Amino acid sequence: MRVRKRKNGDARRAACADLIIPVDKENLSEIPLSEIYPEHKSFRIEIGCGKGAFITGMAAREPDIAFFAVERVGDVIVVAAEKTKAAELHNVRFLNCDAAWLPSLFPAHCFDRIYLNFSDPWPKDRHAKRRLTYRKMLELFAGLLTPDGRIEFKTDNRPLFDFSLEEFRAAGYTLENVTYDLHASEWAENNIVTEYEANFSAKGFKINRLEAFLAK
Repeated sequence: MRVRKRKNGDARRAACADLIIPVDKENLSEIPLSEIYPEHKSFRIEIGCGKGAFITGMAAREPDIAFFAVERVGDVIVVAAEKTKAAELHNVRFLNCDAAWLPSLFPAHCFDRIYLNFSDPWPKDRHAKRRLTYRKMLELFAGLLTPDGRIEFKTDNRPLFDFSLEEFRAAGYTLENVTYDLHASEWAENNIVTEYEANFSAKGFKINRLEAFLAK
């Protein structure tokens, strides 16, 4: 999907530079968590944050937790950072990077939650390996989870969800709290709705959700 170029993008990005961690893809180095968040001990990350509704909602709800948000589209991440700045949240930082780089950017086993919200379904079979819930990516994410950590995944795309159920199991995860209709489930009350989710649920699409963890 083509993303419309944001007006005054460079100036807007500069205004949010304190929230966006620079990433040099030619020289990936570990992010010093204790320097960025000297007072936080618990870390979570959203991979594919879009315009930031979910991550800002989580950060406002959990001020004692430090959040990171990853987004590949630079203009979109500016919108998310602006939303965070406007809300005066101090526990969110953004990375404009690819998910595959994360093991080089973060210490092993540092996140107690990884959020995957409405990831690109890559619907053609030949593109399955590009999905964030492909087993090799899930094995990569396993190295970032704390021993009690979990991945929380939601999508409106039922074929992607069914594919992901099998991939999580193949990658050694145990599944819990699985629902094919999140908004009608017991987990709806605490659900933070993304921009995409609000749009598609209003059109009648059911939202699928699961939690996955590695057995000890």
